[in-house]
Amino acid sequence: MTGTLYIIATPIGNLEDITYRAVRILGEVDLIAAEDTRHSLKLLNHLNISKPMTSYFDHNQQLKGERIIQALLQGKSVALISDAGTPCISDPGYQLVKAALSHGIKVVPIPGACAAVAALSASGLPSDVFTFAGFPPSRQGKRRTFLSDISALPGTVILYEAPHRIQTTLADIREIMGERLIVLAREISKIFEQFLCGTVSEVLEDMKSCSLKGEMVIMIAPGGKTERETEPIELLVARIANEENLPAKVAAKNISEISGISKTEAYSMVLKARNGRL
Repeated sequence: MTGTLYIIATPIGNLEDITYRAVRILGEVDLIAAEDTRHSLKLLNHLNISKPMTSYFDHNQQLKGERIIQALLQGKSVALISDAGTPCISDPGYQLVKAALSHGIKVVPIPGACAAVAALSASGLPSDVFTFAGFPPSRQGKRRTFLSDISALPGTVILYEAPHRIQTTLADIREIMGERLIVLAREISKIFEQFLCGTVSEVLEDMKSCSLKGEMVIMIAPGGKTERETEPIELLVARIANEENLPAKVAAKNISEISGISKTEAYSMVLKARNGRL
């Protein structure tokens, strides 16, 4: 009998953002494959879990992948975790899952935190259709080609970006995609969680007073018709105003940018919606 490969999502910030099932499986498996064993050891110590670990990341995935597959073929159970969030989502893991499936090994996802989905849920941007496009290329020429290719995609576009490239990437978004409404999320589920909303230029200006740490999530509103042309203002206000943990001022700013009404009017409508008077 072969073992089972578990794909386990881990917290993206707050250590409480892990499921009971994930904790149980981490305590039961024979081996934990982690992107960075030193980083993951802090989480395991917090959970009082002591298990054999091995590193698995981009530059050693072929060698370590073969060893992990051999362990699975010998009947051992293995948990794959990343530094934060869901493995295989802009993280190492795809090749390991592919190899496991090719050997007839059972692969079981253990759902949990994902920065892209968490950010989108609190952004106030359309979430019925969205595209997750991962990290843009680091070189400007390739990045601009990449942005041009995704500029016509329907729905909200979600990107990840490193803090040392965030300003140049936003500048390229403005150059290639225009002054679209965007939401920038940083430090999700951490003490200094922040959502910056506005046109690209407005967000770039707001960032001047921010401490740029950790990977960030960029959400780009659809081009073409605005929300006001496709959704009545009352429904738009009700939808955005009721986003959990979204401050009233941020909700009002989102509504103002999308609909064209003033921020003052939008703020008043948000308060009415939250008091059940809209």
